[in-house]
Amino acid sequence: MSIVSRSAWALTLSLILSLSGCGGGGGGGTPLVGGTPTPNPPTTPTPTPGTGSLTPDPAGPSSSFAQQCAASNTLAASNLRTSTLDSEKKWLRAYFDEAYLWRDEVPRIDPNGAGYSGSDAYAALDNYFEALKSTRTTDSGAKRDRFSFTYPTDKWKAMSENAVEAGYGIEWSMASPTPPRRLRIAFVEAGTPAANAGLMRGDELVSVDGTAADTTTDAGVDVLNEGLYPSTTGASHAFVFQRGGVQLSRSLASASITKNPVPQASVLTLPSGARAGYLLFNDHNLPAENLLINAVSDFRTQGVTELVLDLRYNGGGYLFIASELATMIAGTTRTAGQPFETLRYSAKRSAENEVTPFFAESCIAEGGRCTRVQPLPTLNLSRVYVLAQSGTCSASEAVINGLRGVNVDVVLIGGKTCGKPYGFTAKDNCGISYFPIEFAGVNAKGFGDYSDGFVPGSGPTARYVPGCTVEDDLGRPLGDTQEAMLAAAMTHASTGQCPVGTGLSASVRAQSSKAVEGAAALHLQRNPARSNRLLLPR
Repeated sequence: MSIVSRSAWALTLSLILSLSGCGGGGGGGTPLVGGTPTPNPPTTPTPTPGTGSLTPDPAGPSSSFAQQCAASNTLAASNLRTSTLDSEKKWLRAYFDEAYLWRDEVPRIDPNGAGYSGSDAYAALDNYFEALKSTRTTDSGAKRDRFSFTYPTDKWKAMSENAVEAGYGIEWSMASPTPPRRLRIAFVEAGTPAANAGLMRGDELVSVDGTAADTTTDAGVDVLNEGLYPSTTGASHAFVFQRGGVQLSRSLASASITKNPVPQASVLTLPSGARAGYLLFNDHNLPAENLLINAVSDFRTQGVTELVLDLRYNGGGYLFIASELATMIAGTTRTAGQPFETLRYSAKRSAENEVTPFFAESCIAEGGRCTRVQPLPTLNLSRVYVLAQSGTCSASEAVINGLRGVNVDVVLIGGKTCGKPYGFTAKDNCGISYFPIEFAGVNAKGFGDYSDGFVPGSGPTARYVPGCTVEDDLGRPLGDTQEAMLAAAMTHASTGQCPVGTGLSASVRAQSSKAVEGAAALHLQRNPARSNRLLLPR
């Protein structure tokens, strides 16, 4: 087992998924909750793992087929389009055998089936990739591998390296994928088209381009997706929102959105009189590192003795930032010599198992190097309040799990997290980046079994985290001490008890049970660079 050292890290993108329903992108079909568009299903059947005889064993190592691209693959460089789709499928089958965590569970399918052929090379390869994934399920019955994905390499690099994407500056919230959806604005990024149009947290969507938010047809959902998640800048769409019974009509044109990963850092006074830091942290991207260091330094100067870490919309990002944040919370005495997360590969690759430590120094990466290596400020806390919901994924869950591994009391306020204890690295072939799950991550106590998410409250396993179940209060601004999740954390920090009445309201339970049968489902999407854990070699 190797330990990832700071001096050995260079700026390459390896993806580490600590997983939930908010994975990466696919080939343009129906998206999973949290933002993983999955491809259209293959037209050929997929037998149960181990029962068929159609999938051939790899014809050789993946290197023997690498960058031998189909003439129809427009994502590949033109000088590489000298081969056939069959060569690309052979590379993919060999790479699955070499890299996939569950390589012995790859279904046996016919790679020449109609769903894996045709003139659209990316669609064919994406369908084949999906068909090779394990079909095992979690304890809740969810697919265990609902996160492996493919993505055009050029788009992946632009998103993961620059933290820029097309959009309006809106983070969406939705009560149900089928009507009544209650699709509302959860967060508006400052200085974006949405902010300039006067849109606010809590505004509820009525329609997009004349199509009702509660449309029940596939065609209608396609219109919603096109409007809600523009793929290019300059795309204009007509929206109608409702606020307090009044309808608001807005025309929004998509732009390049650069997100502020740490939009709020303030000091609050608890009912007990103690001082608490409130930190709204939305993305583990490279700009976040310096902002987090500045926030923690300020908290330390102001003498905070409690911390409320708001991760409700944080889908992940760079793992080293999660490690640094955990160190800044817990301090170096508690974390010294302890693993923040150990990555465990398949038995075939056990020699590659490696440890990500609790980093005690900054990096501030530029040009592939750490440019400012200096001691991190620390709060030396034995307890932290984490505000979480289903959008809390990957690197955010690693913060929770890593701190619990060194006996920091994490109090979880909100709802169940997305559940991503697995990981992978980006691998390009012919202009397509492939992300099959390659490893599982565990904390210093060896725990990483939270593929069904961390849950606030008591329960039979370690994925139940002491805390309070509280709805996301979209009626109040984030950081408002009366906002339900923050108010619950402040009450618990002062009294040790959850506020009276916390838990899902009857209206929300009723809404979730009234879904329209047969209606087309709409799922929230998230940029895959914001939905995973990225390993930045340092």
